[in-house]
Amino acid sequence: MNFLSAIILGLVQGLAEFLPISSSGHLSLFQHFFGLQTAEATSLFFDVLLHMGTLVAVIIYYWEDVRDMVSEFIAMCFELAGKRSSRPTAQAMSVRRLVLLIIVATLPLIIVLPFKSKIETLYDNTWFVGFALLVTGCILFLSDRLAKGRKTERSATIRDVALVGLAQAFATFPGISRSGSTIAAGMVLGFDRKFAVRFSFLLSLPAVLGANLLNLIDAFQAGVELGMIPVYIVGVCVAAMAGYFAIGVVKRLTDEGRFGKFAYYCWGVGALTLLLSLISMLVNR
Repeated sequence: MNFLSAIILGLVQGLAEFLPISSSGHLSLFQHFFGLQTAEATSLFFDVLLHMGTLVAVIIYYWEDVRDMVSEFIAMCFELAGKRSSRPTAQAMSVRRLVLLIIVATLPLIIVLPFKSKIETLYDNTWFVGFALLVTGCILFLSDRLAKGRKTERSATIRDVALVGLAQAFATFPGISRSGSTIAAGMVLGFDRKFAVRFSFLLSLPAVLGANLLNLIDAFQAGVELGMIPVYIVGVCVAAMAGYFAIGVVKRLTDEGRFGKFAYYCWGVGALTLLLSLISMLVNR
């Protein structure tokens, strides 16, 4: 691992994590067809750090939302503990409702846990990844042709966000985009376009944080190369900056009704993947 490798991995992680093109699918294909060594294969600790870098990108981009949500969540915990506080304002109640909606939308990920090992085996199946990318393309293409909704955190229902959460759980399959699925699901359910994007990225916070806190334990057990820390820091910074840029791109294109443009890219990569898989199968007969 050198600085150039760290920069490349950070760039791929930051862009693919938030652009609706499936980071897991792309990393799987790069590893299979080009022999690219993923961050996880290089160092589990570095892989965790890269994901934390993209987590920082979301926190910075939506800093006011994150700050208010943490503040109100703490206030809610104090109230549940029996410590009274002043009556929350209308703005505070709106933030608390957003916190509740994100908690509900995160719960469907529990369904995936028993099947985690089976899903991970699909990362080596280029046929599956190729078809999954074609499905992602269809999801993105149809999302732009839906009527504009008006729902926000004030009017979205528990059922709405539970379905968005199911879309996030579905996106654990390689080749299915998490951001693409959750944003499209939100728009199908009548979310305002801006809220659909905002909710999708805020929803990624507990999912990414929870998964990587668990991985961090395994990373420390596997060992950390202290001499590689400067290289890791560069990779994390690149991932954070690329992630921040990707969030802005998705937000702008969705606002302009051009979110579906990513569909053509996913269709192209998916079709190419299937073609290369066919050629590989015929050559190896």
